[in-house]
Amino acid sequence: MAKYSDIKGFTVQTLSTDTIASQILGGSWASGGDMNTARSRGAAGGTQTANISFMGAASTAYVNAEVYDGSSWTEVGDSNTPRYDVGGSGTSTSALGFGGTSTSANTESWNGSAWTEIADLNTGRRVLAGSGASNTSALAFGGFPSYYAITESYDGSSWTEVADLNQARRKLKGIGTATAALAVGGSNPGVLANVEQWDGSSWTEVSDINSARELMSMSGTSTAALEYGGENPIVATTESWDGSSWTEVADLATARSAGTGCMQGSTSFAALQSGGQTPSYVATTEEFTAPAVFNQIQQGQLYFNSTTNSFKETITDIPGATWASGPTIGTARYYLAGVGNPSNALIFGGTLYSPNAAAQTEEWNGSAWSEKNDLNTGSRGRGALGVYNAAVACGGGSGSPPGNIANTETWNGTSWTEVNDLNTAKNGTINMGTSTAGVVAAGETSPGTSVESWDGTNWTEVAEVNTGVFQSNGCGTQTSGIKVGGQTPPNPLTANTELWDGTSWTEVNNLNTAKRGAGMSGETSATAIYFGGASTASQAIANTEFWDGTSWTEVADLGTGRKFLSGSVNSPVGGVIGAGGYQPSSPYTRNITEEWTASLSNKTITSS
Repeated sequence: MAKYSDIKGFTVQTLSTDTIASQILGGSWASGGDMNTARSRGAAGGTQTANISFMGAASTAYVNAEVYDGSSWTEVGDSNTPRYDVGGSGTSTSALGFGGTSTSANTESWNGSAWTEIADLNTGRRVLAGSGASNTSALAFGGFPSYYAITESYDGSSWTEVADLNQARRKLKGIGTATAALAVGGSNPGVLANVEQWDGSSWTEVSDINSARELMSMSGTSTAALEYGGENPIVATTESWDGSSWTEVADLATARSAGTGCMQGSTSFAALQSGGQTPSYVATTEEFTAPAVFNQIQQGQLYFNSTTNSFKETITDIPGATWASGPTIGTARYYLAGVGNPSNALIFGGTLYSPNAAAQTEEWNGSAWSEKNDLNTGSRGRGALGVYNAAVACGGGSGSPPGNIANTETWNGTSWTEVNDLNTAKNGTINMGTSTAGVVAAGETSPGTSVESWDGTNWTEVAEVNTGVFQSNGCGTQTSGIKVGGQTPPNPLTANTELWDGTSWTEVNNLNTAKRGAGMSGETSATAIYFGGASTASQAIANTEFWDGTSWTEVADLGTGRKFLSGSVNSPVGGVIGAGGYQPSSPYTRNITEEWTASLSNKTITSS
């Protein structure tokens, strides 16, 4: 009997807009009402629909203050002292303006109708930042002419010096309250990406913004914020903070710096940018809003976009993925091994710049590295199988030039235990599989074509690779793997790629760039990435290539070119960790971590 779906077909969801990953990623900027006076380098308080922008400068310093009601600006009472490069905090009815031109210490309080001079800052300064919920509770930090780390807290009657910023700077921006704030960007003297979080008693460094800037604007809170615009040079870039990391979202319509934002946005979904420089002084206002209702993006979605009249599929967009800097590893080294994924990974062994072989082991928890118990035998170029809490380290080189070893150790999440050795001592092998079912192949040994299979207890020699290589790499499983690149004796580099089916090797399409000592990640032979390495005897490159099961495609480069960095045997190609490595210039040994991230993407389905 025929199925109903075979006769009638099936329904594809119809949407008027593409799906999005989050509310904030669906946000955009739109024009608001112009200010009455074009200017920059002022300060602000309040929200998107109840905002005050005050002081600043164009041809001269201003006393002007204007209030925004969500559609238009109205001039209100002037400040007592004209100033620019002033710090600000509070709301449209309860605000503070402090510091500014010529290193002023002057502080003025706004009560909704007039400004009153009150207690001065202890340290007069300009281009400082502020945070605070009212005219009786605020924080002032950073500033110039000396690059200041000074932080002062206001309690409604006086300023008191409290814990300094970790990074002294000027032209930074602040958001939040007197007890929960962010200090973002700035310069000292180079432009910074640094971000620090205030908990009421001390500053802690947290994730950097993606694009270093100064004189930007902000809206939101210390755990949900937007920062936008700024200089390095003048940009329209907007980034969203979710309490742990920054994500680029929709740009301002007009790039500008030194505008004013809204200090008391309850979330990052409603922001304001007014005034600033493009580089001319402007009075324009932009409002950021994000949809309250949206369609969540999901892997494998198929839908019809009725606005663009196109069928779309949601996929992991590997060609659109990028590398970003992560926290440094504890011990700088190269020719180290790694297993795991972007949430949990393990690196071990390697070479310190001596030629001492390293025994250090470090674990990644998704945001930071921590030192764990060392290997029993320090070595470089070790084979690696498994995951972060169940790994195998095998073979390696014990010196320079290396004396190859057959040593095998297993990791139980806490410590390493020596177990049965490889049949053939080797280093720089191709690795694929788990701690109980894996394969290591080739490597720096004669003849360099041997393949050994691991069952969790013993090693067994199996079919040889077609082309003997060392300082190559591989990934996959015990029955479905890929080997690529490396060096063929005595020294030519190769772009050779071979697939493993559990029994034999088959040559397939080559890499675009022959190289050795690259990092590699992937779960199967169907998809993989191969990154970094050396394309000559000494050069370290940033080149990254993606394997789609048929051919290699060049994609986004590493931020820092290096060779002998770690990959991760069992990491999905949508997210990868690359740690350590070597560069042929001081400092030679690297402690760098870079994270490869591929997000979901809506792709139009076309027929041919």
